[in-house]
Amino acid sequence: MTDVDPGVAPRWVPEPVEGPGSVEIIQGDNLAVAATLPAASFTLVYLDPPFNTGRAQERQVITARRSGGPEADEREVRYGFHGHAYERVRGMLRQYDDRFDDYGDFLMPRLEEAWRLLADDGTLYLHLDYREAHYAKVMLDAVFGRDCFLNELIWAYDYGAKSRRRWPTKHDTILVYVKTPGGHVFNADEVDREPYMAPGLVTPEKAARGKLPTDVWWHTIVPTTGREKTGYPTQKPEGVLRRIVQASSRPGDGVLDLFAGSGTTGAVASALGRDAVLVDHNPEAIRIMRDRMPDASVRSV
Repeated sequence: MTDVDPGVAPRWVPEPVEGPGSVEIIQGDNLAVAATLPAASFTLVYLDPPFNTGRAQERQVITARRSGGPEADEREVRYGFHGHAYERVRGMLRQYDDRFDDYGDFLMPRLEEAWRLLADDGTLYLHLDYREAHYAKVMLDAVFGRDCFLNELIWAYDYGAKSRRRWPTKHDTILVYVKTPGGHVFNADEVDREPYMAPGLVTPEKAARGKLPTDVWWHTIVPTTGREKTGYPTQKPEGVLRRIVQASSRPGDGVLDLFAGSGTTGAVASALGRDAVLVDHNPEAIRIMRDRMPDASVRSV
């Protein structure tokens, strides 16, 4: 056996998958596109919606009251896919922050479609910033059920300007929900490993293999001069998506990204032998994805 320096823990990389998976790029409104896709088609759905910036959007604002009040109206009640009745969650949350009105109305139907499109062993990853994560979790509890909550992942990075008037905000939140509690795919042995923070406290073999990541992921953003850089402003690093795809899908499974942007989900999923469907309405995103994945099929809806 080769001697291993317990102070050094090289990253473990899984065996490559034979043959890339297919990639389909669809240009169109993601809610309209999602409605055309068959139910239970995807083992993994990754959503990276635009963060709520407070800008005005031309959507109808719908007011709702708490359930059970004297003025409760059956027309205000929506029925989740679990069969649970709930009022429009955005209507409740607006009591705390009325700026959330439009964003919640935008996000909720897409979460409902994500539930419909997930296979019974499927997992949803919803990628948000700290401003929206707590609102979105309440919405996901309503759509999926609290028993389907799996993890709150924190992607931490250290790049960009830092405030001198508060703790600098250097993380995103990824909420993870499963379709069937306990019946979801999770490939712990296929996930890339991390170095132990104190490798001298474990055996040389463990130090060499590294450890399963926790729910806090330290990973740099896409370097401005790196090979991954496409120029798309909200591009996410391949390392973050690779870990998600490795953990929550298998070769040959379907992976869906309704806010595909630069196409990182598809590039990673295809390289790992998964079949990806990428949706975006932005012509620039479609152009970047076609350049990045020239073998992908492209259509419009």
